[in-house]
Amino acid sequence: MALEALGEALNNALRKLTRGVVDEKLIKEIVRDIQRALIGADVNIELVFQLSKSIERRALDEKLPKGVSRKEHIVQIVYDELTKILGEEPEQIHLTPSGEPTVLLMIGIQGSGKTTTTGKLARFFQKKGFKTSVVCSDTWRPGAYHQLQQYCSPHGIEVFGDPEEDNAITLAKDGVKEFKKKKYDIIIVDTAGRHKEEKGLIDEMKKISKAVTPNEVILVIDGTIGQQAMVQAQAFSDTTRVGSIIVTKLDGTAKGGGALSSAAKTETKIKFIADGEKIDDLEEFDPKKFVSRLLGLGDLETLLKKVQEAATEEIDEKYAEKFMTGKFNLKDMYTQLEMVSNM
Repeated sequence: MALEALGEALNNALRKLTRGVVDEKLIKEIVRDIQRALIGADVNIELVFQLSKSIERRALDEKLPKGVSRKEHIVQIVYDELTKILGEEPEQIHLTPSGEPTVLLMIGIQGSGKTTTTGKLARFFQKKGFKTSVVCSDTWRPGAYHQLQQYCSPHGIEVFGDPEEDNAITLAKDGVKEFKKKKYDIIIVDTAGRHKEEKGLIDEMKKISKAVTPNEVILVIDGTIGQQAMVQAQAFSDTTRVGSIIVTKLDGTAKGGGALSSAAKTETKIKFIADGEKIDDLEEFDPKKFVSRLLGLGDLETLLKKVQEAATEEIDEKYAEKFMTGKFNLKDMYTQLEMVSNM
């Protein structure tokens, strides 16, 4: 799993809840451990202190819900606060209505894994039943077209490109036109990797975007760059309207937390994460499920349901009225005993 070191460190912190009485001293100790774990994963310092302060305040001040142990309540708080910084709800790439092709434009700096991610995204949609194609408009990197061909062709994904053509805008425009004529559902345009300071490539990216009018621009971010992800995301967002982010190389990196949290701090949502080299190593990003796995909470749904039920479960006045009027029956008694048992 991505960010195993962070998950292990967070687990070690929460394991201290089993030591005995959960008092203020222990809560503060656990919060400090969580701080160290997040800083070690290169999460933004300001964000770390904001998060830990919120966890400590809630753990000390919030009233314990009925039927929930102190340990369960604190785990729930940590889960809630971690989920908040990652975007809370999952978001999907917006596809056009049936019958109309969806054009996706891939952008990112050199070495971010953008080309392989383009193939992975094409494969992802292909497995969903869409007729998917890829356009290679990268004229800067030798072998970009052949790399995409080798990556996509074994899976029947058609790739448009011409190694002899040196005009990226022409390639992008012609490729999209060709695949629209062939009635493809999804057309993914791969571009040359660029740096935010490289004005020539940035201008080219603007022209490609204008030429193909993509339904969504997708920024690919290298998970190993940590907090630089926020700077990168902002720089590209200033140039073109970025609709979503894919974070790559999350396998075996200690800085993935920084890339995830920093990118999530911008208005652009993370929609996919990649943690392997194979074409199928791409998954939709669900903040709640990701945090659940990170904390090692396999049965989190049960805990959430228990907390929800305990928070809303109050003794109904009708039971008191029925009891006073002599209409209290065995079914009502069973319900009351069950509530007492949960408490």
